[in-house]
Amino acid sequence: MPNLSFVSPTRNSPWGTYLSQIDAVEPYLGHLGRWVETLRRPKRALIVDIPIELDNGTIAHYEGYRVQHSLTRGPGKGGVRYHPDVTLEEVMALSAWMTIKNAAVNLPYGGAKGGIRLDPALLSMKELEKVTRRYTSEIGIIIGPQQDIPAPDVNTNGKIMAWMMDTYSMNTGATATGVVTGKPIELGGSLGRVAATGRGVFVVGREAMRRLNMELDGARIAVQGFGNVGSIAAKLFAANGAKVVAVQDHTGTIFNDAGFDMTNLLDHVAATRGVAGFKGGDTIANDDFWNVKSDVLIPAALEGQITAERARRLQTRLVLEGANGPTTPDGEAVLADRGIVVVPDVIANAGGVTVSYFEWVQDFSSFFWTEDEINVRLDKIMIGAFKHIWETGEQHKIPLRTAAFTVACTRVLQAREERGLYP
Repeated sequence: MPNLSFVSPTRNSPWGTYLSQIDAVEPYLGHLGRWVETLRRPKRALIVDIPIELDNGTIAHYEGYRVQHSLTRGPGKGGVRYHPDVTLEEVMALSAWMTIKNAAVNLPYGGAKGGIRLDPALLSMKELEKVTRRYTSEIGIIIGPQQDIPAPDVNTNGKIMAWMMDTYSMNTGATATGVVTGKPIELGGSLGRVAATGRGVFVVGREAMRRLNMELDGARIAVQGFGNVGSIAAKLFAANGAKVVAVQDHTGTIFNDAGFDMTNLLDHVAATRGVAGFKGGDTIANDDFWNVKSDVLIPAALEGQITAERARRLQTRLVLEGANGPTTPDGEAVLADRGIVVVPDVIANAGGVTVSYFEWVQDFSSFFWTEDEINVRLDKIMIGAFKHIWETGEQHKIPLRTAAFTVACTRVLQAREERGLYP
């Protein structure tokens, strides 16, 4: 099959990483293998220009994307990230991982993702609102409550989702709360949504540790990325008896062999927007983070962090992927050789999209659940999905990532086969 003309992936680039994961799962797809090429091609990719007038009166242009990788099992679902390094290739890979993730936990969604190439720290709140509203208008032709439902991702939040919902609603002439998830509660958001991804990382981590006969009490946890996902996961591990001994974020790296006081650390991060300068631990070089002795490592920042070189230095037993695509194929090969178990992103961080699904369902019914009801439902889905993936891995004697892809790709391709080709 000819390669796609609009990206040039390398082995360890985001789309290259995804393609290697599809290659690995192909032998386990049986007769569905005849459809596998559909997984290597996004259904639709939209690139938009976003012109806005800055506060100083000049006109600025930003590049935006929305990629729908697959709509076979339902509407597209996936976040929107604002980052200066966002590319079409990255958004394609993230949308494809969303296809796998939604199918791995059996949500009735396909995979999609969006992004804008900008540094939100350089824009005023008014400029950020203009960018968001123009972007929403530009991608409005392919999003909607039944077509594709965006959500927060890196550098986006409930406020940005509120602007997106309002813009779409104004353009269509009716309030459409279900067009995005991760909204403020007042606009049809769901209780438990903000903590959901981090909670899912903890729940799946706890289940993996139990199967590996690892004690949670006293376990040493190292976390890279201390935003919404990493901080919640760290907080839940600590609350259940584990010790968070190392944390790295964009401001620096801190270490405390006895474990951090999580209340004080979270207060410090809330006040200063980073872990740098925290008095309850020692500052270490960023590169030394990968040498810290731990039982569980949680990469919860950006993709491509665990390279082969870093994988050789890791002193851990279990990697829980809180971020999307944090382990490169070369890094993964080293971890496999060393016997370090990886719980892949497509199950480990699926808690966020699961509660996004709950939010979408609640918006359609205009009936909202309590946070306890949401957490019970979330835990049940995450535990059930992880159990199925673990058993698939044991059955075929394959790593958890390949097992997760086997479960997910089978579901996607079964749906593809049932639907057939139109026209």
